[in-house]
Amino acid sequence: MTISVAIVAMDEEANIARTLASVGWADEIVLVDSGSKDRTCDIARDHGARVVVEPWRGYVAQKQYALDLCTRDWVLLLDADEEVSAGLAEEIRAAIADPNTVSGYWLPRQNLFLGRWMRHGGFYPDPKLRLIRRGAGKFEEYGAHPTIKANGPTGTLKHALIHNAYPTLRGYIDHMNSYSSSGAEVAFAKGHRGFNLLNIVLRPKLSFLYNYIFRLGFLDGREGFLLHLYHAVYVSWKYAKAWELSRNRRS
Repeated sequence: MTISVAIVAMDEEANIARTLASVGWADEIVLVDSGSKDRTCDIARDHGARVVVEPWRGYVAQKQYALDLCTRDWVLLLDADEEVSAGLAEEIRAAIADPNTVSGYWLPRQNLFLGRWMRHGGFYPDPKLRLIRRGAGKFEEYGAHPTIKANGPTGTLKHALIHNAYPTLRGYIDHMNSYSSSGAEVAFAKGHRGFNLLNIVLRPKLSFLYNYIFRLGFLDGREGFLLHLYHAVYVSWKYAKAWELSRNRRS
């Protein structure tokens, strides 16, 4: 059985070489670039990737487009800031060689924040359905984090993806600003449209309390404190922006 790797990227020269080097064993690498102004495309070509430049279609459509371009039996879906460890690579090769009937596999993720692995607070094992038989799954809309749904049974692998998520606070805050705008669209669609202090003020505090205290986020040190603090701010932004959407569309 053969395997493709599908990646969606833009301006990822700081990450893409590490990501591509970790999947050099794959039969095909497809990178869909939405208009990088840095060396992302050149680095990808140097690593043997097939680079397709495609204007941004939206989170779901762009990822689905990359998936549809793949031609091998299985597809490994990666973000540009993720990498596959040697142990996971070996496990993937063994999984796709097994003639069972599963449609895909869930992979745990090690999320790094300011260089530290976040082991608690709900950030591990953080399973993602990322290994899929070609034609056996399709992306579905969920704000800035589209999910792929398999049309058959799935399994779970043991080794984790390494997610070099947020090496700087500035990068994390910028992402949360963007993600909260996408999350606001989802919240708006679910009916969260009023200026609700429970959602804008209380829900973020409860989110912090739940993840930092009850889910043991405090065990991840100073980095864990900052992660959960600013994640709570993201929750507030999301519902405030949902109210803003409602107000703007009424006017």
